[in-house]
Amino acid sequence: MTCLSARPSATMAEIAKQAGIGRVTLYGHFASRTELVDAVVARVVERGDEALAQVDLDGDPRAALERLIRNSWRLVDEARTVVAVAEAELPPERIRSLHDSPAARVQALIERGRDDGSFRDDTPVTWQIAVLHQVLHGAGAEVAAGRVAPADAPDLITATVFDLLDRR
Repeated sequence: MTCLSARPSATMAEIAKQAGIGRVTLYGHFASRTELVDAVVARVVERGDEALAQVDLDGDPRAALERLIRNSWRLVDEARTVVAVAEAELPPERIRSLHDSPAARVQALIERGRDDGSFRDDTPVTWQIAVLHQVLHGAGAEVAAGRVAPADAPDLITATVFDLLDRR
């Protein structure tokens, strides 16, 4: 992860060297760079999911979703380069499947907000989750491109998501 974060185009030989192991040893664990990237992304998402499990989602669904967005943004920002590598090398369906657990947390929260009238219910919840995911990762791309300041991203993401979810 450290090597890919610093140099997204790092070769298997460079990754092995940074890890302090031989290339043959690395290939013994991962048959290809794509397999390695998949494992790194799976670990990043797993660690992120563990961190997000600690976020208080009780109480008002809007306040809970804002806490979840801000914590999610922090994780996306930290893993921005690895996310870009994943998007370039892994199929979209694999990236989606890696996000199943975090998406389930968001789905439960959005459904709770829909049930109590906090969020609109005239668009599919799966669409709302997909847009939230895209907004988070789009913000990462905008920060990486220097078009959005990292400190501004959480407010922009929250405003955009609430525009999506607010009742009309």
